[in-house]
Amino acid sequence: MKGTYLGEFEELVLLTVGALYPEAYGVGIMDEIGKETGRKVNISAIHSALRRLDEKGFVKSEMGESTNERGGRRKRLFELTAFGKKALDEVQEQRMNLYNRIPNISYGS
Repeated sequence: MKGTYLGEFEELVLLTVGALYPEAYGVGIMDEIGKETGRKVNISAIHSALRRLDEKGFVKSEMGESTNERGGRRKRLFELTAFGKKALDEVQEQRMNLYNRIPNISYGS
């Protein structure tokens, strides 16, 4: 298994995989990230991040059923692993610990 460092884009993809469960697939993840963040992301960036997350053990995937709307093709569906959920929990805890240390002062606004 590769290192456990979670980059900002990987974190966003991983969060989206969890949020879209059980229907997290490449195009759906791309669309959801665009909707939630306003960022324009291309599908190859999503697939690259998913591949890295899989190598790190943060997600697992399986092929879904074929559908007529996809011309009989199947989707690769992704879901968080327990290790992936733990990584998200740790990132959230680290961020909140730092955020809570910001002094309650005026920043000249």
